[in-house]
Amino acid sequence: MEIVKKFYDENVLPHLLDCACNNKAFDVQRSIIVPKVSGTVLEIGFGSGLNLPFYNQDKVHHLWALEPSKKLLQLAKRNIKNTSFSLDILNCFAEDIPLPDDSVDNVLITYTMCTILEPIKANIEIRRVLKKDGNLLFCEHGIAINDKDAKLQKMINPYWKKIAGGCQLTRDIPSIISQSGFQIDQLSQGYVEGVPKFAGYNYLGLAKLH
Repeated sequence: MEIVKKFYDENVLPHLLDCACNNKAFDVQRSIIVPKVSGTVLEIGFGSGLNLPFYNQDKVHHLWALEPSKKLLQLAKRNIKNTSFSLDILNCFAEDIPLPDDSVDNVLITYTMCTILEPIKANIEIRRVLKKDGNLLFCEHGIAINDKDAKLQKMINPYWKKIAGGCQLTRDIPSIISQSGFQIDQLSQGYVEGVPKFAGYNYLGLAKLH
């Protein structure tokens, strides 16, 4: 079973994630949040580079693209070649970011917080590398506020995370961000049209350091 799981995680899952996240419903959300970043940017969960087409090429000076999956980074090459700003890959986990304190203007995280093993620890690291006047811009799916849908999410979650790369359906995104020392200044939330409700409750917003 371990051999099968390893093969699935390394050879099948990256393509499934790329396909699942590369759809019009999520692109609408990306088109809202991604163009807001500027300067030196750290993207957490770069994946296959699905956010790249939505960056404002004139506003971004440099992008640090953090992604632990080498397979997803291979898939990202098709998007990276069309990028005009400078870009460096950080092949590591968000809980230990190899960047200096106060070194990035904005941090972007989209559809990634669900899979981070220690999300609060990762957000504390984000807080460390973010400049004092910088922004954390986020677009994440998480626990629904509707009790019926939240109950379904909790029921599905143990099975879902096994086939979806550790993706957690039940994370309270605003709570995680707030517990990490951020103040949420802007927040919109609701179901993403065209996505099943158990995976489609979306949190989109901007947070600053306390």
